[in-house]
Amino acid sequence: MDGSGEFFITIDTDLCNACEDCVTACPVGVLEMITDDYDDVVAAVTEEHRKKIKYSCAPCKPTGERPPLPCVAACPTEAITHSW
Repeated sequence: MDGSGEFFITIDTDLCNACEDCVTACPVGVLEMITDDYDDVVAAVTEEHRKKIKYSCAPCKPTGERPPLPCVAACPTEAITHSW
């Protein structure tokens, strides 16, 4: 959840295969690769964007006939979901 309301990105770290496709697909750099508590490399939202997902992801927000968010579409394992 970000500071502007209930907007969030969920990354299922059990499904994330560290391919980095979501990181390169995001036009504003919302995602990064980190090493988690279990020493696995996984995607995560950057600290800079954690409290402003509503605004950071707004240019990609699907409306009507628009395709899904680039990060969601790029993930080959379907590990990423967005609150939109």
